[in-house]
Amino acid sequence: MFSQIQEDISSIIERDPAARSRWEVLTCYPGLHAVVMHRWANACWRAGFKWLGRFISHIARGLTGIEIHPGATIGRRVFIDHGFGVVIGETAEIGDDCTIYQGVTLGGTSLSKGAKRHPTLGRGVIIGAGAKVLGAFTVGEGAKVGSNAVVVKEVPPGATAVGNPARIIEKEVLSSREDAAARMFAAYGLTPNGDDPLSKAMHGLIDNAASQELQLVKIVEALKAAGIQCETVPELDKFNRDLLSKLVE
Repeated sequence: MFSQIQEDISSIIERDPAARSRWEVLTCYPGLHAVVMHRWANACWRAGFKWLGRFISHIARGLTGIEIHPGATIGRRVFIDHGFGVVIGETAEIGDDCTIYQGVTLGGTSLSKGAKRHPTLGRGVIIGAGAKVLGAFTVGEGAKVGSNAVVVKEVPPGATAVGNPARIIEKEVLSSREDAAARMFAAYGLTPNGDDPLSKAMHGLIDNAASQELQLVKIVEALKAAGIQCETVPELDKFNRDLLSKLVE
């Protein structure tokens, strides 16, 4: 158990620039305390001491502000950063090297007892602050969930989910160096080019409309220069591309 704690502390120091020493992490990081106490609760749960497991979980919740059901499965080097308000359900499974920020819910959408109701996080998943991952599906290895996203369907490995309801940004082809940098610095589920795909689409439509308007103006001017009179229509408000772009940012 002590080797696991040392491993947890090392992984936190690697991922959190605010961590100044191993002693600080050991004594002042509620995410570490919650994970350690969950191991005790989970051991009791698997041994058949259900009430004791729940009681340890209840005590951990009061001490850390992090609620982890004793039946949940948590891998190695899982880092719950800040952690306040995190809720992890009974059948949730969290892979090695995952990072979970404050206010995250790994919840269920089914009332069937004994069934798989909560999500499974693959290795190296990052869940941003306030995100809700709801249902018995898998968030693939290396995927990211942006802050305040609401995810109700599977996320492919390496992809990013943003928005409510969450939309999927497929992983772009990156060099090994860029891929490593993204994993290291993707705090709160942010990515270097993690624009909302809906916003990208809207910007594309606005640019296309502005281009068409400009083309129509040139056509009308060319017709007038050739002596061809065009029927005039009541003038409408001018198309303001910059204003529309700001509205969808």
